[in-house]
Amino acid sequence: MSLEKEISKRRTFAIISHPDAGKTTLTEKFLLFGGAIVTAGAVKSNKIRKAATSDFMEIEKQRGISVATSVMGFDYNGMRVNILDTPGHKDFAEDTYRTLTAVDSVILVVDCIKGVEEQTEKLMSVCRMRNTPVIIFINKLDREGKDPFDLLDELQEKLQIHVRPLTWPIGGGSSFQGVYNLYQKELNIFEPNKTGISENKAKIVDLADEKMTEFIGKMETEKLRDDVHLIEDLFEPFNEELYRDGLIAPVFFGSAINNFGIQELLETFLKIAPPPSSRECIERTVDAREPKFSGFVFKIHANLDPNHRDRIAFLKICSGKFERNKFYWHTRLNKKIRFSNPTSFMANEKTLIEEAYPGDVIGLYDNSVFKIGDTLSEGESLHFKGIPSFSPEIFKELENRDPFKTKQLEKGIQQLTEEGVAQLFTQQPGNRKIVGTVGELQFDVIKFRLEHEYGAKCDFRPLNYKNAYWVTGNTPAALQHFLRDRASLIAFDKEDRPVYLSESDWMLNMIKQSFSEIQFHSTSEFSETKVGLVKS
Repeated sequence: MSLEKEISKRRTFAIISHPDAGKTTLTEKFLLFGGAIVTAGAVKSNKIRKAATSDFMEIEKQRGISVATSVMGFDYNGMRVNILDTPGHKDFAEDTYRTLTAVDSVILVVDCIKGVEEQTEKLMSVCRMRNTPVIIFINKLDREGKDPFDLLDELQEKLQIHVRPLTWPIGGGSSFQGVYNLYQKELNIFEPNKTGISENKAKIVDLADEKMTEFIGKMETEKLRDDVHLIEDLFEPFNEELYRDGLIAPVFFGSAINNFGIQELLETFLKIAPPPSSRECIERTVDAREPKFSGFVFKIHANLDPNHRDRIAFLKICSGKFERNKFYWHTRLNKKIRFSNPTSFMANEKTLIEEAYPGDVIGLYDNSVFKIGDTLSEGESLHFKGIPSFSPEIFKELENRDPFKTKQLEKGIQQLTEEGVAQLFTQQPGNRKIVGTVGELQFDVIKFRLEHEYGAKCDFRPLNYKNAYWVTGNTPAALQHFLRDRASLIAFDKEDRPVYLSESDWMLNMIKQSFSEIQFHSTSEFSETKVGLVKS
């Protein structure tokens, strides 16, 4: 099959949501419809349970939350579907932000009871930054929730995007009867506690058809007709181009836990979602249809299989064809590397692959040669944009509880922070290790994984820093003067770039006035032309 045909059949997307909106459950139901799993049980958050397919880390199983991005692929109706299931918990938002750099579109899950929540707004703002196409799935229609029209108003107001319903609920909560597919003109009747795939559909081309009442009753039929007329009056017709430009979000309704409304969502998504297209590099724009291979690492995960102590780099293919055992150029290391065991994923289940195409996410066994953002190509030096580190919000010093396990602790914290679980800053004198996160839960995860995966025990001592700023200077001399003058507040990130640890906004403003030739950056993605990024 030609490269262009392989690209056209691929859909790579992330599922994002506020915690407990049903994101992981929806992921499982997609896998059910794709035949990747036989049955999917309820996922009950915050209780010890049978782990969800996409939650494979031990701490995830214990806590009932997703704290790492899982990658899953399956075939459906001749299409290759790649799902990236992301952490919902706000403490792991940075992992989600990085994942959004590796997808071509997004499905955003909203709880019909709670509506748009804080984390939902933050995730949507990241999608708007990149004009990522978004489909919204309003979940839990089998429970008493907000009025559908009120939810649409809330989506438009809080998420700052135009919406267009493509399915519409019939009733809600205890009176929920199903959904009408406005896009396909189909009626789907709700069956509670359904674990298989529902086939109970009725082709209703004309809503005036009296057969409607046989399925949902006279009162609900009249209400559905009124609602659909109101939708046509209030909302513009769905425009696929506006959706792909990230300007309008189609909306679907259903109940993920009951496998309801999922097939309509999946099949419409496959029809309208964009295939892989192009990506921006510092050097140029890379088109997916270019014959030469290129890709970038957006995630690293150590000990995916605790029995083998492996380390996997997740690589998003951007152009050309990846082939097993072929040599590729590692831009940062300036050397060629080949991979004899590249894998595809079903959560923690890995399958050896011979080739892969744009849109695919593959796993590469990593002997500590990869960092997040690294590029592979067929010889061209490329640096893909949009994979920054953000300033942490909580800072703590790493303290070793077992001096006999110092090497294990050093290796563990290095690998975990290279995964993006947290950020590691080193401060001199004394090689002091400072860990920065956006939430307290990350410290629990680090502590748990250091002990159970590396055999190292640690504590974290709180520090009074408010933010971290990457610093650059108009001249190398200006930068070196600043680093010497403020040495007690300077640390270096994993790339040996200098970072100023700010104690307060007031102090930062004073520093800016005193050192006018220094620039302070809240993310690591900035032009490095003005600075000498070498440790003094």
